[in-house]
Amino acid sequence: MGTKPWLYPAPAYRPLESFWDTDDDAPGPRCSHTLTAVAATKTHGPRLILFGGATEIEGGGGGAPGIRLDGVTNSIHSYDVLTRKWTRIRPAGEPPSPRAAHAAAAVGTMVVFQGGIGPAGLSTDDLYVLDLSNNKFKWHRVIVQGNGPGPRYGHVMDLVAQRYLVCVSGNDGKRALSDAWALDTAQKPYVWQKLSPGGDRPSARMYATASARSDGMFLLCGGRDTSGAPLGDAYGLLMHRSGQWEWTLAPGVSPSPRYQHASVFVGARLHVTGGVLRGGRAVECDAAVCVLDTAAGVWLDGHGLVTSKGNKGQSDADPSLEAMRRCRHAAASVGIRIYVYGGLRGDVLLDDFLAADNSQFLSDNLGIASPDRSPMATTPRLETTFVAPISSSDDRSEIPLSGFLGMDKSSMEKLAEASAAEAQVANAVWQSAQAASIFPEETAVSDGNSMSIETPSDGSDNDVDVHLHPKAVVVAKEAVGNFGSMVRQLSLDQFDHESRRMIPSAGDVSNPTKKFIRQQSPQGPHKKVISTLLRPQNWKPPVNRKFFLDSYEIGELCYAAEQIFMNEPTVLQLKAPIKVFGDLHGQFCDLMRLFAEYGFPSTAGDITYIDYLFLGDYVDRGQHSLETICLLLALKIEYPENFHLIRGNHEAADINALFGFRIECIERMGESDGLWAWTRVNQLFNYLPLAALIEKKIICMHGGIGRSINSIEQIEKLERPITMDAGSIVLMDLLWSDPTENDSVQGLRPNARGPGLVTFGPDRVTDFCKRNKLQLIIRAHECVMDGFERFAQGQLITLFSATNYCGTANNAGAILVVGRGLVIVPKLIHPLPPPLQSRETSPERVAVETWMQELNIQRPPTPTRGRPQPEFDRNSLAYI
Repeated sequence: MGTKPWLYPAPAYRPLESFWDTDDDAPGPRCSHTLTAVAATKTHGPRLILFGGATEIEGGGGGAPGIRLDGVTNSIHSYDVLTRKWTRIRPAGEPPSPRAAHAAAAVGTMVVFQGGIGPAGLSTDDLYVLDLSNNKFKWHRVIVQGNGPGPRYGHVMDLVAQRYLVCVSGNDGKRALSDAWALDTAQKPYVWQKLSPGGDRPSARMYATASARSDGMFLLCGGRDTSGAPLGDAYGLLMHRSGQWEWTLAPGVSPSPRYQHASVFVGARLHVTGGVLRGGRAVECDAAVCVLDTAAGVWLDGHGLVTSKGNKGQSDADPSLEAMRRCRHAAASVGIRIYVYGGLRGDVLLDDFLAADNSQFLSDNLGIASPDRSPMATTPRLETTFVAPISSSDDRSEIPLSGFLGMDKSSMEKLAEASAAEAQVANAVWQSAQAASIFPEETAVSDGNSMSIETPSDGSDNDVDVHLHPKAVVVAKEAVGNFGSMVRQLSLDQFDHESRRMIPSAGDVSNPTKKFIRQQSPQGPHKKVISTLLRPQNWKPPVNRKFFLDSYEIGELCYAAEQIFMNEPTVLQLKAPIKVFGDLHGQFCDLMRLFAEYGFPSTAGDITYIDYLFLGDYVDRGQHSLETICLLLALKIEYPENFHLIRGNHEAADINALFGFRIECIERMGESDGLWAWTRVNQLFNYLPLAALIEKKIICMHGGIGRSINSIEQIEKLERPITMDAGSIVLMDLLWSDPTENDSVQGLRPNARGPGLVTFGPDRVTDFCKRNKLQLIIRAHECVMDGFERFAQGQLITLFSATNYCGTANNAGAILVVGRGLVIVPKLIHPLPPPLQSRETSPERVAVETWMQELNIQRPPTPTRGRPQPEFDRNSLAYI
């Protein structure tokens, strides 16, 4: 089928055995109810809260059966995920009226309910809060000032960015609606705000579903339009830092339109089940269970990638798909498990309870929480608990495991070791969510009419330690046929070359928060650059090598980016999750490969939930320095708060005049325009920030700490714009110094790059980290065979993202994904093999080889560590 191995098909749902003490504790048959996952507390594990719904139905006059309003209930049942036991609970306080087709959302250890329809018609639009804190169940009615969504049913609601209750669509008793409302749970008095989002707005609809991704993306899926037709589209709603909300149409081909279905996020995957078509006919076959992978931008069914609409026929009936022929059911997720309860099949009310794991791969390899983190502070959509895969036979019982209850130390360590075994872009979502402490442990209701919601602190979590995950994600060497782009996990002790840092080559000469925001700027050169170059899957180099921007457009691009850099500090203060890139050196194809394999910065990619940081050396050596620097600047303009660049030693005119960038500008733009563009870009380089601090625990720089840098304040005091010749020894060390050969070489030593440069030992790294209360240094500047290399007992990591450096090194490229829990996962790509066609039929290959050969004649790269070095003249560029 061509489906990539990390695009796991939609899972199969199987019956889940559960228990109750009395018949009254069992939820019984029902439809149009809600099922909401609630996070664990200090005294109780995670729970599912089932509320309301219809317990009787009536004929639909020849059409689809409808709910019988006098059979609607307001009963509430709690399912304990750890014990698999249902209990009916009777909270104190005034309960909401009986209702169905209402909306519910979890806010910490509370569940908020709104709207619906009952025996008396439309329910009021009051917010009712079920408080589960401290096992003292109580109802509260929240007073909201001003106008709100009003009475409605068939609508959707969820908590966005752990703060905003968002309510969308539905029916007010007269027509289907398309409006959107938000309530800030952190600000009193509570007020509903009617939103006017930009972007591609969804049409009016009811009976849609919606779920909020852990990073704050609210995804609306399907529904029924004003004519009664089912819809197959999906829209993401996101709030920018400016406060502006924006709709974005989700990519991919939905397997079927539908309404009265259920959906819930697990990581980046929206799991969609059941639903009906026009006339109440059930969605059948493979389309009954599907997944929208929002990281990859594709829909998947039980067989894999969906490429066209419509149900696929089956020769043999699949019982798991047959079980999902239902509508008006409810779904929720805890960890990697999706739960489905009840619903309607034809004219039969259902009381079955089903579950599925996000994928067998995730079931086997994703852990709960790091051993040093309490799982009780996590959201139920994260790895709060781990439940063994559902038994496929009756004689094997399901064994629940929990990071909080009943897990011994060895089990916890085993799960933690496996927790990063996800691949491609979806892994970034899990990394951002896996150790996140985004919900408060407890939320308290101060009185019967108010709701108190804690919000995450802006400071870093001082209880979390930085540590490198024991496994790296590796994209295998591209192979001929169907085995290319295979993704696997390797233990770090399997990296044979990790201790072999490349000897520096001739180009290295010494002369020199976490919120998403999208720049709302008018159409400019950066838009043109992004639309032309940000094509991770299908970018092709220009045949004639002519660059598509003129010097005026490059000047505009530089000016816009420069204004942003001028307002940034010298040392950036960043938050996890974040992806860190090492040297690129004009190897634009490698940048596209890394984007394609591990996510790219776009609202269709992963920029909404993970930041990007590049450590310099964007130009020289490779033959696409113009594409590389222009795209990075354009992305900086488009996402100024989420896309970050710092300076490398090749971001200096006297360096890149010698090692490729100046030559490339002249060759591809003409002498006059090329020289002007090269000069203007180098003026911008003088404004680049010089280092970045992640969560106040990880410092990132291009080179190192050398002999002179003892504190972060020394870097912060460097004033920009700054040139290499005007810079101090601090700037020289920051951009040019290297670690010593290995951990056994202590202190300061001369650097083979040239006179006046030094290498620094592990003792310097330990002292610097201790003085500055840091746990890790991430730096670039040196080619390493596996793309990353540890030094100083893991307190320093060298990162290099370009593969097959200078066309001769045959090294892998890597990035580091720093999760919200400060677990760092290396992700690798290997060099591409030579193309199948000959040199004569591959002009692009000839151009690459010619470019590399000409540059290497002037500055031949030195061999890898451990191999004999050529006898270079100490005064030559090759020696330096």
